[in-house]
Amino acid sequence: MKKQFLIILFLGSIFSFTACSSDDIEEDIEVGETENPEPEVDDEVDDEESTDLQIKSFIYRGLNDVYLYKSDVAELDDDFLEGDEEEKEFLDNYSSPEGLFNSLLSNQDRFSYIVDDYQELEDQFDGISGATGIDFGLGRISGTNNLFGFIRYILPETSAEKAGLERGTVFTEVDGIALTEANYFELLSRETFTIDIAYVENGALRLTDETATLSDDPYTMNPVFITKVLEIENRKIGYLMYNSFIANFDEELNAAFAELKSEGVTDLVLDLRYNGGGSVNTATALASMITGQFEGQVFAKERWNEDYQNYYENFSPDRLVNEFDSKLNSGENINSLNLNEVYILTTGSTASASELIINGLSPHINVVQIGGQTTGKFQASITLYDSPSFGEENRSEEHTYAMQPLVLKMANADGYTDFVDGLTPNIVLEEELGNLGTLGDPEEPFLARAIDEILGRKSVQSKRFSTNSFNFTQIGESGMMKPNYQKMYIDKIPGMRE
Repeated sequence: MKKQFLIILFLGSIFSFTACSSDDIEEDIEVGETENPEPEVDDEVDDEESTDLQIKSFIYRGLNDVYLYKSDVAELDDDFLEGDEEEKEFLDNYSSPEGLFNSLLSNQDRFSYIVDDYQELEDQFDGISGATGIDFGLGRISGTNNLFGFIRYILPETSAEKAGLERGTVFTEVDGIALTEANYFELLSRETFTIDIAYVENGALRLTDETATLSDDPYTMNPVFITKVLEIENRKIGYLMYNSFIANFDEELNAAFAELKSEGVTDLVLDLRYNGGGSVNTATALASMITGQFEGQVFAKERWNEDYQNYYENFSPDRLVNEFDSKLNSGENINSLNLNEVYILTTGSTASASELIINGLSPHINVVQIGGQTTGKFQASITLYDSPSFGEENRSEEHTYAMQPLVLKMANADGYTDFVDGLTPNIVLEEELGNLGTLGDPEEPFLARAIDEILGRKSVQSKRFSTNSFNFTQIGESGMMKPNYQKMYIDKIPGMRE
């Protein structure tokens, strides 16, 4: 198969590619006028087969060109297929586009994915999706196969807020059906559903007769969730809970830092406990807001597959680095705190761009990580469409498939990457059901522990430390039912390949 070459063009948080493309695969059927004519062709079936082949060809071409782990997959070698007929024969072996896509992924890859509706994917990158209003974790009750959900926070102006739900609420049933590993996805994906209301008391689950009905309404999430300044012992401690790296909200993030700066904060607690990542460009901007004294220095380095890495090193080395900056993409000046230390709260839900913040800042300032081990997602992806360039322009009108394959991995200025087991906290802390506390409250256990560190005091035995623990195993969370779950993506202009 002929090699394709990639050009990425920036357009919001969606990306365009320019590439040499193999000719579309078509079958021309001529039916002559004979005494024994060929059987009539079912046009509808023929069109479906043609579209299916078109989608599979797009998948193969895209992964063959830019996939980070291309060298791990023998079928993606440039010489594996010779000509259109051999390509068609290979693609016909797979019963579905998803089957082909999954077969071409490396064993190292936990995060590449394909969707059959790119509009939904684009909306989620912009922070637009349906929302019942609850961000929840999923746990398995010890010694059983039964699951339960526990609410971590409530989105404002949603059905959950109107129902009076709050952080720490527990539910075991949806529409009267007990949650299990076999049914939770279907039950919690319904447009409208009713949950029972329970809570944890004295280390046990207590059920009530109350219920709440939630509806999955269109919603645009502002990821800048809480911004506060706490004045404690003559220190001004900024607290920022940031829940997703959404480029559309960079100016809102910058405004939050303007508020912190105007209040004269001396310390910052950045809460990324439930932040599964997003835009690399936004992560670089956030790092610049926290600091400000490293403009022009390397925040992170990009490492592509061998073909692209060699090209960028030879023709566009600037493409391989992400530098601290003083301006947003919009041209707005970044509000920087010029800190030499930051306290970052994490859990197992902290992933990708959130981990990039921790890893990228570590060579430059003291990063104190408090909480749980992070996910271990150091790779970034990009959106590929079925078009001659793999970009949004001139994409096929025959289908709405798009891919989000891993195309690079991020390293910090010291070259550290490949943290497959996640980033280990300096101070280990676990959230306890029954004692989650109120987000932004200085007595909330995680924030309280950070404040103790900032003030240099020993942890105080107070209500933040509880015996009201409930043993369970967390197996998931609400975000995992969305296509962009724990994804990090790039949104800047790269160099051009010849």
